Amino acid sequence: MGAAGQGLSDDDVRSFREALAAGRKPKVVFTAAAGQIAGQVGQVVELTDPAVSEEFVVVRFGRDELPFSPADVAVAPRGAGRKAAAEPQPEPEPPVTPAEPEFVLDRVPAPRPARREESSVQTVEAAKPARRAAKAAKPKGPAGLTVTLAYADGEWTVAAQQGSKALAKPYVVKPAEALRMVALVDVPGVHEAVEQILAAERAEAEQQAERLRAELAEIEARLAELREAH
Repeated sequence: MGAAGQGLSDDDVRSFREALAAGRKPKVVFTAAAGQIAGQVGQVVELTDPAVSEEFVVVRFGRDELPFSPADVAVAPRGAGRKAAAEPQPEPEPPVTPAEPEFVLDRVPAPRPARREESSVQTVEAAKPARRAAKAAKPKGPAGLTVTLAYADGEWTVAAQQGSKALAKPYVVKPAEALRMVALVDVPGVHEAVEQILAAERAEAEQQAERLRAELAEIEARLAELREAH
């Protein structure tokens, strides 16, 4: 198991997948890489595809479910629970001059002096969860659509596929329809290749027509001889 502060190891990720498949939701603690929420506890509710995004560990934190990378979280120690995850980490109070006791309700503590560089880092870390939330809320677009025009064994076929789903199996189209489809593609060499295929088909059709006409002439001559003999 990965140590707190070092993120999740490959073994941790495999263990989490097995736990999620069994209906459990493993607890994790946020590392320093997660920004201001470091040290707090959440629950892993889903592991998406790491090939799509490096932030594939979906963690429920409060009312939100946000994606994080394995470096942002580590396996929570035993005994960590929701109460520990919900309680904010106290920030160190700046040194103050001793004064008389004072009782104030809803007092807003004075901001701690900080250098400009520290303020910039805190602003970037505070904006990180917001960017993750916007990324998680962004809807996925539809899968890509592919329409294929193919020629083989003297036939033109068209097929359509969206993602991994076949919308239309290859079906035969007429050469004229195929030529109209190719005319929409303005790519050098494509029109010439189609014209060569059509020219070869026309030549073959003409040769077949010549053979049929010659056979028909022989049959008609034979029929005429039979009529004369009768």
